[in-house]
Amino acid sequence: MEIRTRFAPSPTGYMHIGNLRTALYEYLIAKSQGGKFILRIEDTDQERYVEGATDIIYNTLKMTGLHHDEGPDVGGDYGPYVQSERMGMYMDFAKELVEKGQAYYCFCTKERLESLKENNAEGSAFAKYDRHCYNLPKEEVQAKLDAGEPFVIRQKMPEEGTTAFQDMVYGEITVENKELDDQILMKADGFPTYNFANVVDDHLMKITHVVRGSEYLSSTPKYNLLYQAFGWDAPVYVHLPAVMRDAHHKLSKRHGDKSFEDLIRAGYLVEAIVNYIALLGWSPSDNTEIFTLKELEEKFHIEGLSKSPAIFDIKKLTWMNGEYMKAMDFEKFFALAEPKLNEALAGTQLDFRKIAVLLQKRLETLNDIPHLVAFFKELPVYGTELYTHKKMKTNDDIALASLQAAIPVLEGLEEWNETAIHDCLMALVGELGIKNGQLLWPVRTALSGEPTSPGGAIELADILGKAETIRRLQNGVSLLSK
Repeated sequence: MEIRTRFAPSPTGYMHIGNLRTALYEYLIAKSQGGKFILRIEDTDQERYVEGATDIIYNTLKMTGLHHDEGPDVGGDYGPYVQSERMGMYMDFAKELVEKGQAYYCFCTKERLESLKENNAEGSAFAKYDRHCYNLPKEEVQAKLDAGEPFVIRQKMPEEGTTAFQDMVYGEITVENKELDDQILMKADGFPTYNFANVVDDHLMKITHVVRGSEYLSSTPKYNLLYQAFGWDAPVYVHLPAVMRDAHHKLSKRHGDKSFEDLIRAGYLVEAIVNYIALLGWSPSDNTEIFTLKELEEKFHIEGLSKSPAIFDIKKLTWMNGEYMKAMDFEKFFALAEPKLNEALAGTQLDFRKIAVLLQKRLETLNDIPHLVAFFKELPVYGTELYTHKKMKTNDDIALASLQAAIPVLEGLEEWNETAIHDCLMALVGELGIKNGQLLWPVRTALSGEPTSPGGAIELADILGKAETIRRLQNGVSLLSK
């Protein structure tokens, strides 16, 4: 049997982390077993539809490498793959259930349904439909239909016994049928409900594995009863625990938690985000943490999924992002870093490639670049306390003497490159009889004006050039002489 999974998002806005994780796991379940990954756009909730949200879905899947085998933009044998374009079929399927005695027309007004909630002794949240319309004679039902009265179609739930299903993460789940309400399948506006359209579409598209959040565990018995009513085989269910901000709160855009797009704008790499999200609820058989998407396809297995909620740790993602940048091919890294360098150092003649070499092993996110390199363009105002460093054994007096000694020897250099600068300064260290740090730390401090910098004295001098290096060293002497 071919494994077929589907990602079925609603175009209602941004791609939040939970949604992307669901798509990733669906993709990996299919690809790890040589199956197909299908994209279906569920756009029947027109009130929540957001213009441009479908493009966000396409762009996110493209950026992350989760290429779908079938979908609205690539076609397939089981289309249309946009739910609103499948509207004609749902009513026919609902009427089929009516004919089988598994569903019925309901003509109750909103007012009557509200009164059922208000008069429920256990509270409105526990109110169930009283099957008033289920008992209507066929003739009366037909008369109401002929008269054009508004109606919904409800599924007739069993009133006794239990319904059970096996979930790949949570094991066997059983519910008492008496707790199930006669759910609406077709709404008064002629649109199917989410639950009904999902079952019909998944069956027609031959979906074998349904992956979704654990909040749908309580709805799944209703799904299974629909499959039984039609005489269809139910899919394999994989319910995922929530992605949490902390032990008590789910991730929420309203509370400032970042979406996929936000993380990209914050300077995180797509590959690192995908890698990290894969580990939010799944554990490999070994302790490996860094995976390419191809490696995930090979290593992923459903048995590694956890039923415990996953905490989204931005610090862990940041660490992983830094590891990705360190290991990245330099040309690829430079292509990512160059726009940020252009933004921060516009108008300079500095060698961006040399700066990028210094940055690659030090960055956590691409957005760190502007503030890390700002000193190259303009020396910040700084205090003499930066020249004091216990490990380097420097203080103001040593720093002043070192800078005063360094200026003339650097001025005398005919060639200006790392090798020449290094040899010149190391020779000066020997002449002065001091430790390397007692010269290099003051020079680095004078050139950057920062407590730390992406590169040491020699690299910074090479990049800044001879004239600017001398100017900054003289500035340091002036500061220390006050």
